[in-house]
Amino acid sequence: MKTLDFSATGQRLLDTGHAVIKNACAASETKELAAMWKKPELFRKHVAMGRHAFGEGDYAYFADPLPDAIAGLRSKFYEGLLPTANTMMERLGREHRYPKTIAAYHRECAAAGQTKPTPLLLRYEEGGYNRLHRDLYGDLLFPLQVTLMLSRHGIDFEGGQFLLVANTARQQARGEAIELERGDAVVFPTADFPTQGARGWRRAEMRHGVSTVTRGVRMTAGLIFHNAG
Repeated sequence: MKTLDFSATGQRLLDTGHAVIKNACAASETKELAAMWKKPELFRKHVAMGRHAFGEGDYAYFADPLPDAIAGLRSKFYEGLLPTANTMMERLGREHRYPKTIAAYHRECAAAGQTKPTPLLLRYEEGGYNRLHRDLYGDLLFPLQVTLMLSRHGIDFEGGQFLLVANTARQQARGEAIELERGDAVVFPTADFPTQGARGWRRAEMRHGVSTVTRGVRMTAGLIFHNAG
């Protein structure tokens, strides 16, 4: 992964609730990640979304030990997003602050009974989609997560926009449809985020999903930083 300007990314997150990082990964990196789908020994759990009314598509959680490429991306994004995560906690009026390394954070997760890794690959064929949801796996969660696009929009697939919907009390929901190119990353709140109100900071709930893929195959990698119980 190339060197990224996380200060600019963090400011966009605090200003708008999400941030797109163009060309976060090289094409060779996206191909390496996508090829992992065909290696079932790398995964601890496979989910067919249609069986659970989550949408239409498939995803699989990586097993420990994580592949080096996934572990490296997760560590770099965690450290880069850490200042923004702690600023979010401060603005939301929460006491918790996140430690400097993901290893230290996972010790906190383990103490809370959350030991299963949560990075994953997601695959959608024509007609596939993902309903709006939040990735909550226990009492502890990191307030930001990342989706990396592994496929070429307009070549490998069409449709399949990344969706974000924010809900703030006493306001109508606001949605965003984001088209990602191969190698792009979108960073967004896991559960909620602070927004500026007339009387200070307010909490907005965020859900994410994927619109219907109209042609081809769309693959992404998801970096979720808290472990599952």
